[in-house]
Amino acid sequence: MDFLISAYSLVVGTVIPFLFVLTIVVFFHELGHFAVARWCNVKVDAFAVGFGREIIGKTDRRGTRWKLCMIPLGGYVKFAGDENAASVPSRELIAQMSEEDRKTAFIAKPVWQRAAVVAAGPLANFLLAIVIFATLFMLTGKQGIEPVVEEVFAGRAAERGGIQAGDIVREIDGREIHTFGELRQVVMMNANTPLVFEVERGGKLVDLTVTPDAREKEVFLGERQMAGDIGLRGSSDPQYLVRIKYGPLGAVNEGVLETWRIMEGTVNYVWGVISQRQSADQLGGPIRVAQISGQVADLGFLPLISLTAVLSVSIGLINLAPVPVLDGGHLLYFAAEALRGKPLSERVQDVGFRIGMGLVLMMMVFVTWKDIMRLVSPSS
Repeated sequence: MDFLISAYSLVVGTVIPFLFVLTIVVFFHELGHFAVARWCNVKVDAFAVGFGREIIGKTDRRGTRWKLCMIPLGGYVKFAGDENAASVPSRELIAQMSEEDRKTAFIAKPVWQRAAVVAAGPLANFLLAIVIFATLFMLTGKQGIEPVVEEVFAGRAAERGGIQAGDIVREIDGREIHTFGELRQVVMMNANTPLVFEVERGGKLVDLTVTPDAREKEVFLGERQMAGDIGLRGSSDPQYLVRIKYGPLGAVNEGVLETWRIMEGTVNYVWGVISQRQSADQLGGPIRVAQISGQVADLGFLPLISLTAVLSVSIGLINLAPVPVLDGGHLLYFAAEALRGKPLSERVQDVGFRIGMGLVLMMMVFVTWKDIMRLVSPSS
């Protein structure tokens, strides 16, 4: 009985929220590819959410097979003339097509149309995030404590940078800061990176350069990881409570800014890992996303939708990485084709796809290993 209760809790509390979040993100990513492909008159053979054996599906009047597959960890749109779900062209299939069908093959389209189709997936992810954030801002607005510094800890980055008790942080690297939560978010994502703080002190604005230290701290739902920290405490005085409401235009603008901030923070973090200024502790794979989805679902539906927006931005950025088999790799090939006036040779493309697949598999193994180690040793 205990086993059944545990299994039920796992499915309801973790698996279902994870599939809810991932399915929405994947569906809109593939819908971006699909919509622009149809606009460019590219025949779409299949639109799949998930991989592997088909669970349920239906073929529409234009010959596209819409299907839900057994392994719900991704998805794909397969165009006429593709060899596989990674949109690797099949010369053999194309040679067997009639002249009329060949005109609707993805590979037969001008390079700008192929690039538009490929770029539409990540762009759809960014658009989804903007819509979600804008909707949430209209519904709930923002609230928090104004970033008033109550205490600066001795010997820490804030003191070294010249921040004093009583300062009010107005901007960090040109980004307006309205709440202490926003300050904390920027600092955590920029360990060992110099940041320009604009603080209000005695009615005047002062610019200070502060470099957050990398310290182990609670970053999300009780989890402790290495993250940026400057060593100060904000005020808890209710007089500094901030409530910001947004109309439709303001909410859309803030949705765009929030999406951009996540993109900027993610790129800075990844570059920090590559340059060894940041720890890879925050990297996670499907297991970690499933855990977070379950934890956030416990907080309510709106936080889960917000997580969907964050994950949508992440998926869009990952797919823009210049790695063959990902959207960014295809765009790299198309850029080379546009510069050369002809496609790269089949051999070069094939080698690139094999290397890209190897890199993707290595990354999946790495993040999955980190996820497993977190389960075995939560403090790692």
